[in-house]
Amino acid sequence: MNRGVLLKTLREVWLATLLFGLGLFVFEALLAFVFPTFFDEMAGPLLNLPFFRNILRALLGAEIGDSLGPKVLGSLAWVHPIALVIVAGHEIVFCTRVPAGEVDRGTMDVLLALPVSRWEMYFSETALWLGTGVVVLLMGLAGCLLGGLIVAPENRTEISLLVIIVANLFCLYLAVGGLAFLVSTLSERRGRAIAVLFALVLSSYFLNVLAQYWDFAEKMAFLSILHYYKPFAIMQDSTWPVKDMLILAGCGAVLWTAGGIVFARRDICTS
Repeated sequence: MNRGVLLKTLREVWLATLLFGLGLFVFEALLAFVFPTFFDEMAGPLLNLPFFRNILRALLGAEIGDSLGPKVLGSLAWVHPIALVIVAGHEIVFCTRVPAGEVDRGTMDVLLALPVSRWEMYFSETALWLGTGVVVLLMGLAGCLLGGLIVAPENRTEISLLVIIVANLFCLYLAVGGLAFLVSTLSERRGRAIAVLFALVLSSYFLNVLAQYWDFAEKMAFLSILHYYKPFAIMQDSTWPVKDMLILAGCGAVLWTAGGIVFARRDICTS
């Protein structure tokens, strides 16, 4: 890693990281407060609606049984599309900066003129990607804990379970980030890279939803990264999803390595 590249990158991403982190903080705090507060008003009427139960089933990736309890409410905050978009949006914006963003702006030749190797540059970007990701997720965790302080203790999600969920989400973060680095190194335009990545992430999300209703999609669900991220299952079993976390982290590592190889070897033209 190179100190100069680290400082340059930090200057460019600190504000975006703070905004994404604040967004996740506020969202998790609101859900941690709103769901338990209006639980009695929502649970009875909504559970009688098959449409609502199907939505919950799609979001959670599992049957919820006959009652809406703290486990369902607690896990919903971490599988809600807005929360996933915030996390994925942060790393897609970050990981497409180099080289796609620099090539798009025509400044890649200036960056490559620095007395550092491409691998040093890649490792420096990776270090801050991981660091800023931890910051965003911890801000989300802090928001969830803060919102939980306002409600009754029996409606709060246990901290130990929240830690497991955030760890699983970080592994999902690794998988999406590895893909983002690879797509960025293959792209000449940042906008195109972002569009491709959002399309792939959305496709993965829809495949995971369709798997709850369509037999063919269920057979193909293993191709969705969200298939390996199920907070509701963590709430039910109170165990670490080691296998799912290893799959996500392994996919992220493979994709990240492929991106580094492409970045180190490709001929980059900014003209």
